[in-house]
Formats: sequence, C-alpha cells, structure tokens
Amino acid sequence: MSMEFAIARLPRIEFGSGVRHRLPRIAADFGRRVLLVTGSRSLLQGPFGAELEAGFAAAGLDLIGHRISGEPSPEAIDAAVQRYRDRGISVVVAIGGGSALDAGKAIAGLLLPGNPVLDHLEGVGPERPYLGPAVPLIAVPTTAGTGSEATKNAVLSRDGADGFKKSFRDERLVAQYAVVDPDFLATCPPTVIAGNGMDALTQLLESYLSLRANPFCDALALDGLARARDSLLPLYRDAGNADARAGMAYASLLSGITLAQVGLGSVHGLASPLGAFFPVPHGVVCGTLVAAATAVNIRALREREPRHPALARYARMGRLLTGQALRGDAEAADALVALLDDWTRLLDLPTLDRFGVTPGDHPRVVASSRGSSMKTNPIVLQDTEIAAILEARQGGAP
Repeated sequence: MSMEFAIARLPRIEFGSGVRHRLPRIAADFGRRVLLVTGSRSLLQGPFGAELEAGFAAAGLDLIGHRISGEPSPEAIDAAVQRYRDRGISVVVAIGGGSALDAGKAIAGLLLPGNPVLDHLEGVGPERPYLGPAVPLIAVPTTAGTGSEATKNAVLSRDGADGFKKSFRDERLVAQYAVVDPDFLATCPPTVIAGNGMDALTQLLESYLSLRANPFCDALALDGLARARDSLLPLYRDAGNADARAGMAYASLLSGITLAQVGLGSVHGLASPLGAFFPVPHGVVCGTLVAAATAVNIRALREREPRHPALARYARMGRLLTGQALRGDAEAADALVALLDDWTRLLDLPTLDRFGVTPGDHPRVVASSRGSSMKTNPIVLQDTEIAAILEARQGGAP
C-alpha cells in the first residue's frame, strides 16, 4: 500500500460525557443569533432540553428553532434557506440524528448563497460547483451511527417511485465543531441503537475495505471496530451503560471520519435506492444487509480475485471482532460473516419485506445501486451478486 495520502478538513472535536455544557460558549464565539436545527421530536422536549435552553439563555444568545421531519428533502432545505436567509444567522447548531445534522449542514451551506440545493446535488441537478461561503456549523449528534458530525456531505432524499437519496458534498460544509456527548445516547430506544450502531459498524468495515483505504484511516477504522465490538450489544441491552455509550459514540465518530476520507462499499450502494424507494431507515438497511453483503463480497473475491488484499483484511476483521486467534484467513473471514449474522439476529433487525420490498423490486434497486459508494467496493459486483444480497434479506413467504 502506498504511504501517500491526503486527509480532508475535519471539525474541531469536543468529545466526552458532559461536553454538551460547552455548547453555548462555543456558539457564542460565532455571534449572537443561533439557528437551532433539530428533528421533529425535538431534543428540547426531552430531559436535556431545559438545561440546553438555560445555557443558551445564560450566554445571551438569540435562539431560532427549526425542526426537520424525517429525512430532509431538497424542498425542505430550500424552504428553510428562504425562511432564514435574511435573519442574520451567525451560526447554525444542528442537534439530533443524522437527518438533523445533514439538514443543518445543507442549510448552513446555502443561507448566504441562497440558491436551490438541487444546483449542487450529485447525480440529480446540474451539479454546479459550490462556491460558498457557508455559515459556521456546530454539529451535535444524539445518536451513534451516521458519523455525520465529521463529514462534508449532506444526504437529502425525495421519496417515491422516482425518489432518490443523494449528497450535497463539499469540504466547506464540514462543521466547525463536532460536540459529541455520549450522555445523549441514554434516551435512545433499543431499535435506534441497533440500526444506528450497525450503520457505524458497516461504515468502519467498508472504509477499511475501500479501494481508497490508507494507513491513517485504517488505524481509526480498526480502533472503531474494536470499540463497537465491546459496546454495541451492551448498549442495546442497557442504554444506562455509560462505558457502552462512550464506546459507541466514539466508534460512530470514527466511522464518519473514515467514510469521509476513503468512501464506503456495497451496503451503502444499496442503502441509497432502498432508502429512496421504500420507508426503511438508513441504519436498518445497513444493519440488515451487512452480513449478506460481506458474504457475497468474500465469495466474489475468492472466485475472481483470490489474491486480492481485501481477503486478508476481511480475515483481520474476523479475528478482531470475534476475539479468536484463527490461523487461516479463510476461516477468519467466514467467522466474520457468522458473527455479523449473529448480530443481525441478536439486534432483531427486520428483513426487507417489512418495508414493502418485494422480489420484483430487486432489479430496480440493483440498477440504481452503482453510485459513489459502490465505486470503492473492493470488487466490482455483478448484477446477480448484488441481487443475491437483497435476496438473502428479503424475508416473507417464499
């Protein structure tokens, strides 16, 4: 592997239990007027809401709240930009899951330019270059999964038969600060922990296997995988486990850093059309497909490229995640697939039929799966192999 690589800009990271209390002071450094972007079930209604509002008030900040319902659409972003662009916003603070952070990222990027987001959306509009400038953004994740606090892309969706899930992507969209407080995970229900946690695990796995992998990101991905190994199931069983919360918040952060630098793979290639065509949460797609995709990738590599270095990487992850000193690489890679299958079952991740996907939909999903994520998969999969991933998790009556 070449030792030449480049690392794109990252946010300043504030990580740890209680760092949320620093948020008002950090925001005040950018100015007085704050646009607070949250999900539809606003964080401010939960147990952390009162202390955050009191902190913003004590810092003398003028707070303007905006809620995003579900995954952000281009239309929702454009409406928010037009609503707030003349309000003198000093800083955008996005608090919530990946959807809230992506929405905050896109809004912050367009408040000053004021143009429609479709101008810049990959694979949809004219793909005009983004010139900025962006309003400063502070990203505060309340789930452990997407790693959006560390990335340069805002994922936007349009639902329906002609739907899409595409990125507005530019290094100027990277948050100035990522404020990562594991305490927020105490309010996450098990289903959210399962889907988001498997999303983070998948991002770490796929970035370690990426055709653009580099030693810097490899070290982060392996450390993140070890944290997820030790934290995901304990957190799923008990959100009150402080060590597990910290471990998964850290793993998720690392997954965002690595995916932003080196890209992803086949699971995320499929997640894009599945999330656009069907009402399936992104984390659930990743969690339900990762074991099957891993098995298909390994089989394709063994059949067509048996000397490919990715096979040794699969083996290394197998040894790391199982904690077993397996001697043969083939045995270790197979152990990885078995472990991912076990986690899929233990986390009760649903099959695709639960979201209205039928076998008749598979060709359309496969045809729409070859976006940017699939381009860094360790091997180019054939359509039949991509379909096999879907078939393995289709579920329902035969």
